[in-house]
Amino acid sequence: MDGGPNRDDSLRRVSETHLTPKTYERLQAELDDLTSRGRVEIARAIEAARALGDLSENADYHAAKDSQGKMETRIRQLQALLASAVIVEGANDDGVVGAGTVVSLRYEGDESIERYLVGSIEERRDDMSVVSPGSPLGEALMGHRPGDTVEYEARGGTLKVAIVELGA
Repeated sequence: MDGGPNRDDSLRRVSETHLTPKTYERLQAELDDLTSRGRVEIARAIEAARALGDLSENADYHAAKDSQGKMETRIRQLQALLASAVIVEGANDDGVVGAGTVVSLRYEGDESIERYLVGSIEERRDDMSVVSPGSPLGEALMGHRPGDTVEYEARGGTLKVAIVELGA
């Protein structure tokens, strides 16, 4: 069954991960650390736990193996993410919402302004929430300008949001 070009474009946008150069470098450094120092430390912890004897009731061994599994999962996640990442500068000179854009929004019926970064969760910052370009809100915002009002489907129904400003 053919999903058509719109479905393919939507799936491509959802599967792409847009990262700023700074985040890409941070994630690459994390991957390098996990595949070198991290693996060595886990191997040492497993070996030390093995030396304690019976593995069936050895909590240290089971904890080290659990940590190893979580670390290997994160390594695979980072490898896949970095291999398919699209690097974006974050500054949007054309004045429209795109991946890497910081956007200030006002929800209909609410006077407060909320700031979001449109991008990957890996771009998370302490001072604002992140919205994926492939999420309902992210898709509704893409390509729009300050002053535009967009609608999107949320769990509670259709929401309207006005784009107040772009930029840091």
